[in-house]
Amino acid sequence: MYTYDYLFDFTKSVFLKMGCSEHDSDVIAEVFLAAEMRDQASHGMIRIKDYYELWRAGRINVNPDVRIVHESPSTAVVDGDNAVGMVTARKSMETAIAKAEKAGTGWVAARNSNHFGIAGYYAMMALKHDMIGICLTNANPLVAPTFSISRMMGTNPIAVAIPAGSQPPFIADFATTPIARGKLAVAEKKGEKVALGFVQDKTGIPSDDPTILKRGGSMLTLGGDRLHGSHKGYCLSAIVDIFSAVFSGANFGPFVPPSVAYLPLLEKKVGEGTGHFFGAMRIDAFQPANHFKAKMDEWITTFRTAEPAEGQERVLIPGDPEREAESRIRREGIKLVPAIKDDLVAIARELDIKFDQF
Repeated sequence: MYTYDYLFDFTKSVFLKMGCSEHDSDVIAEVFLAAEMRDQASHGMIRIKDYYELWRAGRINVNPDVRIVHESPSTAVVDGDNAVGMVTARKSMETAIAKAEKAGTGWVAARNSNHFGIAGYYAMMALKHDMIGICLTNANPLVAPTFSISRMMGTNPIAVAIPAGSQPPFIADFATTPIARGKLAVAEKKGEKVALGFVQDKTGIPSDDPTILKRGGSMLTLGGDRLHGSHKGYCLSAIVDIFSAVFSGANFGPFVPPSVAYLPLLEKKVGEGTGHFFGAMRIDAFQPANHFKAKMDEWITTFRTAEPAEGQERVLIPGDPEREAESRIRREGIKLVPAIKDDLVAIARELDIKFDQF
């Protein structure tokens, strides 16, 4: 088991060696470890290899000039200058919060960015300001629309964080696919199969092979197939793509640059880099914050008292599993599967830094 501090320091040292600034390396490490602590290992230490290989391929900028290129009192467009996605996203959400402080709400579209870790991290930034936080991002195209075998969209997550009073905050953070791409990678590292309905081969036949994407296969949208509502997952993914890319001037759909080095860059571009979208809404722009949070407490307790189905212990509120996992992981430590440790050892060796295999 690893401690938070050990993996944070290691992650920071990797990105410092890659040439990132002290500030940016801190931000990147914080987001990686937030994923591990919230039991979202698909976006944690396993992704360091992806970022490292993108850096080696010259596909990310470790010394970016992240800046606002267009704005109004309540909106802005941020250009990430091809930065590591966490750097663009942190600046963008800070801008949305600052806009909301003055205007009541703040909305920021970001372009020319890259993969940014877990969307929930940025939505949760709004909580301490008594604001609702929203975060969307498009992603490299590995997902086929309903009735298609063409890889046109990303997993395109949605995250919303809503503060409460005495209750923990409501935090929804989910992909618009049945499984995140990183979870396919985790299954591959563990030598496990995945459930049918997550991926298909290049001809459209359902598959349980987590490596199928490397052979022309594709992921499916939330619902898996038309009978189970994949068209609704397709719609959700499309909304995220439009808000993230068409608003900002980023690449949309099949033109989003891949966040893994084994996929080549496309020759055609319709924008700049990967796109994100962020929102912050000040509660007291709608009603007194204490009134709202008291009502959120009532909402949460109402749903907690829903009668569980047979065999289930309780009904969960979005954010419960991650919050409870964070408490457990902080107490027990962070467990990495052997194959991920091997990747980190190899990266450490190449960068002349230390990584212990506990």
